[in-house]
Amino acid sequence: MLQLADSLNRLGTETAFEVLARAAALSAQGKDIINLGIGQPDFKTPQHIVEAAIKALRDGHHGYTPANGILPLREAVAADLHKRHGATVDPGNIVIMPGGKPTMFFAMMMFGTPGKEIMYPDPGFPIYRSMIQYTGATAVPIALREENGFAFSADEVLAQIKPNTSLIILNTPGNPTGGAVPEAEIRKLVAGLAQHPNVAIMADEIYSQMLYDGQEHVSFLRFPEIRDRLIILDGWSKTYAMTGWRLGFSVWPKALVEHVGRLCVNSHSCVNAPTQYAGIAALTGPQDEVHAMVKAFDERRRVIVGLLNQLPGVTCVNPGGAFYAFPNISGTGFTARELQNAMLEQAGVATVAGTSFGVHGEGYVRFSYANSVDNIRLAMTRIGTLLTEMPRKS
Repeated sequence: MLQLADSLNRLGTETAFEVLARAAALSAQGKDIINLGIGQPDFKTPQHIVEAAIKALRDGHHGYTPANGILPLREAVAADLHKRHGATVDPGNIVIMPGGKPTMFFAMMMFGTPGKEIMYPDPGFPIYRSMIQYTGATAVPIALREENGFAFSADEVLAQIKPNTSLIILNTPGNPTGGAVPEAEIRKLVAGLAQHPNVAIMADEIYSQMLYDGQEHVSFLRFPEIRDRLIILDGWSKTYAMTGWRLGFSVWPKALVEHVGRLCVNSHSCVNAPTQYAGIAALTGPQDEVHAMVKAFDERRRVIVGLLNQLPGVTCVNPGGAFYAFPNISGTGFTARELQNAMLEQAGVATVAGTSFGVHGEGYVRFSYANSVDNIRLAMTRIGTLLTEMPRKS
């Protein structure tokens, strides 16, 4: 029998993909499924971005690129960060990645060793905890609570830091909750981190351009006092509907750039060339379709939150960003997993149980409103019927 490394047993998974597979199987059997589970925009990549990739192919960009990405793309990222956040970033500190996950993995490989602790949001993106555990470090959850709009409490985060804390992972706007952290809370955290100069910060800002109600994203790049230990994760997948292109970027402290470069060389060599030229077109071209997409998400957000709050046993706070609603379903008497399965199997609506995102996700279910208003309304009608007819648990 083959002897596998014990570390493989510590790897988790992303349940949304399991739900997607089950939904696809039911659909193949002829069942009408409305997918409110998968976290990706239901829009097409803007055409000028697609054309830029086609042109790059026709122009002969078929070979390897530098491990950290082509310079014109890194310069475009730096210009975009300055435009959006007022932050000056050296293109030499920017690394182009095949999506967002490699940035997470590399950061945790750098700071996660047995005996160390890494803090992460809970409920949060499940790969955080999975990768922390893979490194042998201890995963320490940062509780995100409904009464705070699923924003972290700076005081609670600071109180959890120990001498062996090596990295803190932060995500705003957040997946799965849609929670957006207020500027005051971010400033309080940054001020408190001055007492912990040996703790690195990884800020996942992949949803930074998806905020509502006039809110503006406050990037951790705005705080020079932490730049020497700050890792930023961002990219094109959500903002430009480019999930399948596998294109992301990260900003690293100068002291870590050489290390992340070697990790790139050892893992994926480089990001494919045509996609990088598409990334330039996305950042430097018209942004009209981005604004239209966010406007559409805002309309859907209002619809789904209103309808969720009409369901028996369900309440839902207004998400501040991203494209997720995270309703409290504890009043139904069912666990998150029980309700997830019933909605899929009986009502034909794919969602993801809150427990897929951490222990603090019990009592919640994630709805992605990356679907049409008509489908959202139909899904809520089906769920309402299900909750009315399904025997309530006491």
